[in-house]
Amino acid sequence: MLLTELVRTHAAVAATRSRLRKRELLADALRAAAAPVSASSTDDGDQVAEADGIEIVASYLSGRLRQRRTGVGWRSLTDLPPPAPDPSLTPVEVDRSFEAMSALSGSGSHAARTGTLTELLSRATADEQGFLRGLVLGELRQGALDSLLLDAIAAAADVPVKAVRRAAMFSALSGPIAQAALTGGSEALASFRLQVGRPVRPMLASSAPDVTAALEKFAGTEVAADVKLDGIRVQVHVAGDDVVVFTRSLDDITDRLPEVVALARALDVQAAVLDGEALALDEDGRPRPFQETAARTGTHDIGSGDPSIPLSVRFFDLLHLDGNDLLDSTAHERFAALDRVAPPSAVVPRIVSADATTVQEFFAETVAGGHEGLVVKALDAPYDAGRRGGAWVKVKPRHTLDLVVLGVERGSGRREGWLSNIHLGARDPDGGFVMLGKTFKGMTDEILAWQTERFRELQVDDDGWVVTVRPEQVVEIAFDGVQRSTRYPGGVALRFARVLRYRDDKTADEADTIDTVRSLLDVRSRPA
Repeated sequence: MLLTELVRTHAAVAATRSRLRKRELLADALRAAAAPVSASSTDDGDQVAEADGIEIVASYLSGRLRQRRTGVGWRSLTDLPPPAPDPSLTPVEVDRSFEAMSALSGSGSHAARTGTLTELLSRATADEQGFLRGLVLGELRQGALDSLLLDAIAAAADVPVKAVRRAAMFSALSGPIAQAALTGGSEALASFRLQVGRPVRPMLASSAPDVTAALEKFAGTEVAADVKLDGIRVQVHVAGDDVVVFTRSLDDITDRLPEVVALARALDVQAAVLDGEALALDEDGRPRPFQETAARTGTHDIGSGDPSIPLSVRFFDLLHLDGNDLLDSTAHERFAALDRVAPPSAVVPRIVSADATTVQEFFAETVAGGHEGLVVKALDAPYDAGRRGGAWVKVKPRHTLDLVVLGVERGSGRREGWLSNIHLGARDPDGGFVMLGKTFKGMTDEILAWQTERFRELQVDDDGWVVTVRPEQVVEIAFDGVQRSTRYPGGVALRFARVLRYRDDKTADEADTIDTVRSLLDVRSRPA
């Protein structure tokens, strides 16, 4: 399979808004990648089976490289070599080049990386160069979101979507799922299961504007109401004395959280996978500023949070215990198991009730204690890894959204020299992002200094006023309501939007959608 075939698929997917047509195009490309052809030769004489390229093709179709870091930034892609007249590159060759670049370090690595990149791009046609540039910079807004790609994998392999989604629960990336489905079918997909030490995609919560609306979703049945903590989501894997801690984006941060590791080793378990929240607390048990937690766990720290401040962990779910997977067990069973193995001080505060008044009072106490709100949970639901369904519903005392920064304007007056007013985008389920407005409210001098450096790293264009950035940085925005607007393409705008914090624990794929924003139209939150 040639790279040019993926370039054509990308263009066709980007040109249609039909989800069904997108799925068909993606499925056709996956089938082509899996077509039974003879092994293809690489320059060094190695033989690479075509099936081995399925994982690479699936990654490229979702708009991402397999390599997490390559050392290649936008500056490296501003002056491209003359394009090749005819297509010859394969996805496997491209992947090998980026793998080689990602392995470079130390003296001379920049020159070696530049040479490898130039050689790769000189073999690419003009259209292929544009595709590769977008792939590196995360700009392939073709609408091939991960959920859509999973549907396409099922169609291409002629296997049930349920089997693909089940396997995806246990794989951080969709590429391995595609390769398993297209080479081994349902049987290969069934081999994906929870493995202690390998991260599971976290279950996510939907939103409700208040406690009453949240409880209505459960039709008066008894629910668990968990305190929603203002920290970093952690997934803790225990196997004897071996402990691994992952973030919600499935990054390994074990070495940054020795307190969590020590607590996990003290549990009376042989093997366990726990879901929880790590955060910095003061002596009264109130949460310290989120930036102090981020200083211990994030890759893009804001401010001057003291990394010596200890973190606490509060677990709220148990996915595996001593050889038994609990994902399909009810929440009631999982919570009971968690209470047996973790000390009360390490379990999130929780009540179980069907009474609206009781839950409302608990909500008020929680907010008064400095926490974010509640997560209301169905007691009969399994752990739906990687999904944002109706079994968990979060409630906060004010409206907040996790949005993506699309651009940022140069500051003026006192803010001259900084990048200031950020352009806010909600995720479009069909691909890309929809602009909702701008804000500079809520920004301290520390945040302004930090975001100026951060957005220069993400810069893809600068017209002298607006710096366009790769849509990667998530920001939590508080606002007073949503109103109709003809000014922005989504038809809605946020009222009195203000920055609460930047979220390095979330990816752009986890940002709130334009559908969520529209559902809040004319809904008013109570004063913060």
